[in-house]
Amino acid sequence: MTSSSPCPSPWWQPRIHADRRPLLLTRNRIQAALRAHFSTRDFVEVEAACLQVSPGNEAHLSAFATEAIRHDGLRETLYLHTSPEFACKKLLAAGETKILSIAKVFRNRERGPLHHPEFTMVEWYRANEGYAALMRDCAEVLGLAAETAGVPRLTYRGREADPFAPFERLSVAEAFARHAGIDLLATMARDGGTDRDALASAIAARGLRVAEDDTWADLYSRILVGLIEPHLGDGRPTLLCEYPVSEAALARPSPSDPRVAERFELYACGVELANAFGELTNPAEQRRRFEAEMDEKARVYGERYPIDEDFLDALAIMPEASGIALGFDRLVMLATGAPRIDDVVWTPVTRGSDA
Repeated sequence: MTSSSPCPSPWWQPRIHADRRPLLLTRNRIQAALRAHFSTRDFVEVEAACLQVSPGNEAHLSAFATEAIRHDGLRETLYLHTSPEFACKKLLAAGETKILSIAKVFRNRERGPLHHPEFTMVEWYRANEGYAALMRDCAEVLGLAAETAGVPRLTYRGREADPFAPFERLSVAEAFARHAGIDLLATMARDGGTDRDALASAIAARGLRVAEDDTWADLYSRILVGLIEPHLGDGRPTLLCEYPVSEAALARPSPSDPRVAERFELYACGVELANAFGELTNPAEQRRRFEAEMDEKARVYGERYPIDEDFLDALAIMPEASGIALGFDRLVMLATGAPRIDDVVWTPVTRGSDA
């Protein structure tokens, strides 16, 4: 019996695999180097269960759902996690203080040069430490990846970043002013509220499109992705920090300005590599944010995910902490110069005929 393949060059063909194999072996070396790096700094590696009662409660994250059948025949919906974050924070509540997770995670509606429906997330958490410590970690991790790959620079589709250079640190408000000519903070209230019309006016004044049904978050994301991200991590890595509190559902507000949160993202070569928080530990505020995110998800996608009540209970006893999630496959891409994420995944998910 024969069948036609939807992919003209399947990854398992010997010729294709021979071309990919050096990249995959470099992936293995980088992963081993990261494990050793964190082990020597007294991090405990943990394993989070992939099946969770909630896959996360961010409006634009889409999960894979499955069904558990109990011994009595009753059925319940479970989800493949989009991040090990909830499980890791429960371990912090349990008493762990420095943990590392290298986990397979799953996100639906995502496939492209920088996205794969199943990918590897490296997350680490530091109890009783501020998120500035994670910025120092990022510098060490990027340098280690480049050294392990034997390259002086990270590269992606003709762009370069020197991982050994001092990182650029830029607030979101500074980035909007520099690259879009917009005063973002003027559209944000100290109680976390946002002024959609003020942001729409600022964008329209630049001759950019504004739709009547665009929310403040829609407009914010359009400018961030279209006008700002392409400039980030050019020549050297960028730490984009102080996100609007409305765009940081799991981060605590900044003590210096309640309009912004203790969140940063790491960029190199225009590619987002990591997302970090000074963690929110107020369960009532976390519930409020989750419910708002699920209301937005229902508005946009017509669905909502359950809230993990155990997670909210754990937050009540979780210590102050900082945590970060780094896309390992993207890091390997930049260290090897691979143009697509599929090139550095050992066994890519089979593509449909229209992919």
